[in-house]
Amino acid sequence: MSRNWAYPVILERDARTKTYTVTFVDAPGATEGATAEEALLNGVDALETALSGYVDARAPLPRPSRPKRGQMTIRLSALGMAKAALYEAMLEKKIGRAELARRLHWHLAQVDRVLDFCHASKMEMVEAALAAIGLRLLVDVDAA
Repeated sequence: MSRNWAYPVILERDARTKTYTVTFVDAPGATEGATAEEALLNGVDALETALSGYVDARAPLPRPSRPKRGQMTIRLSALGMAKAALYEAMLEKKIGRAELARRLHWHLAQVDRVLDFCHASKMEMVEAALAAIGLRLLVDVDAA
């Protein structure tokens, strides 16, 4: 169930303010920074905030399109990838928040937090939630 969580972005420099803006091709939202590097770094938070809106609406997460040649991408954080995998698996298996809470013996608020991209959950909590629906978390490292 591995998925590429690299969302293509448009990086533009404002000649007047000399700031950089990052806009997502496949998700709502944008962010900026004083430098291109700062704008791209801020993009991770902006992307995860945008995806939180999909979770709140109980809607499928947007699939990242294939980047055009030379186009930059922004990846979810490791925690964000794990939360996205959990959320998508719940949708696929038709397991609701209440059912996940029952399986884990958690309060519904705990499930809400573990699905919230903006909440700094412990990875162990996401891992436990994945296990409760028959999945396990695998971590891999690749060259940058």
